[in-house]
Amino acid sequence: MADTTMHTQPTTPATARQADPFPVKGMDAVVFAVGNAKQAAHYYSTAFGMRRVAYRGPENGSRETASYVLESGGARFVFTSVIKPVSEWGRFLADHVAAHGDGVVDLAIEVPDARAAYAYAVEHGATGLTEPYETEDEHGTVVRAAIATYGQTRHTLVERTGYDGPYLPGFVAAEPLVAAPQKRFFQAIDHCVGNVELGRMDEWVAFYNKVMGFTNMKEFVGDDIATEYSALMSKVVADGTKKVKFPLNEPAIAKKKSQIDEYLEFYGGPGVQHIALATNDIVSTVRQMRAAGVEFLDVPDSYYDTLGEWVGETRVPIGELRELRILADRDEDGYLLQIFTKPVQDRPTVFFEMIERHGSLGFGKGNFKALFEAIEREQAKRGNL
Repeated sequence: MADTTMHTQPTTPATARQADPFPVKGMDAVVFAVGNAKQAAHYYSTAFGMRRVAYRGPENGSRETASYVLESGGARFVFTSVIKPVSEWGRFLADHVAAHGDGVVDLAIEVPDARAAYAYAVEHGATGLTEPYETEDEHGTVVRAAIATYGQTRHTLVERTGYDGPYLPGFVAAEPLVAAPQKRFFQAIDHCVGNVELGRMDEWVAFYNKVMGFTNMKEFVGDDIATEYSALMSKVVADGTKKVKFPLNEPAIAKKKSQIDEYLEFYGGPGVQHIALATNDIVSTVRQMRAAGVEFLDVPDSYYDTLGEWVGETRVPIGELRELRILADRDEDGYLLQIFTKPVQDRPTVFFEMIERHGSLGFGKGNFKALFEAIEREQAKRGNL
């Protein structure tokens, strides 16, 4: 569905920002609650080519949790595990891992004014989790607040314009865990996808519309995302600049259990399903990640037999796309290349997407059938279709 905001005259980017009731600067961090942060950080360093840049743990005053901050370009992941829960937050994190396994607990968003953003969100119906507060160290001051979203996921609103430290006060700069790759695998977070229960998708779309001023960017319903056995529905909300994009999925009634049903069952409720990472060279990225042990969904040869007829010419020849099992899609704005990992933990829950955009603002609609048939094959192996 198109952006429903009406303009009587062209709007400059500066004017658009001024008019935005909930301006954002972009994704600040994806924060994971995990069973063993040290091992998770090592995995994402080796398999995803990320660099550790900051750390907080017992060695610098945090006796309850250990947190590793990894970056790749503008993308930032934070992995936190509980050493010994003593506070409400520590108990929440420990319970979160017990209930959901390793998963995303926070989609943190950088904002120019955390107090104003929090006030607007709560005034428009958000559940406030943490009122705005300041922390500071020798690098400056950070203002943070937090609101609740689907399941046990939260959005921390981060104002860091007066801060030049490695991450947040309380964290210290840290050396990479492994040697950095010659070329980074990805440079930004493209979008973060949430799975919600049957009948709740529109409710959460309305939440982002009302609480954060996000507009509806795309929607996929009916036969858009359906195979012979399973189906789902999806709508995408985004801020006015399209820097922060949140697709929201719900299962649809079908013959067998959909990937969303499987996720909800094994995650124990709604949560972040996958994170799409923007790359400038998906071929190099996939080759390096495969060499490091990352497993990607397989796509049958038949997908590539007719791909060139409808996707047209792409930067990567069809033969190389076939070799690496990379998907391609084209819309009115351009084309994109994408590939999806298998779940990156034992539970069939969180996975990742690598995406290389050439004009297209879409999400690979032309690939949905091939992609979800590939996911169904994996579900069948697990006995969950």
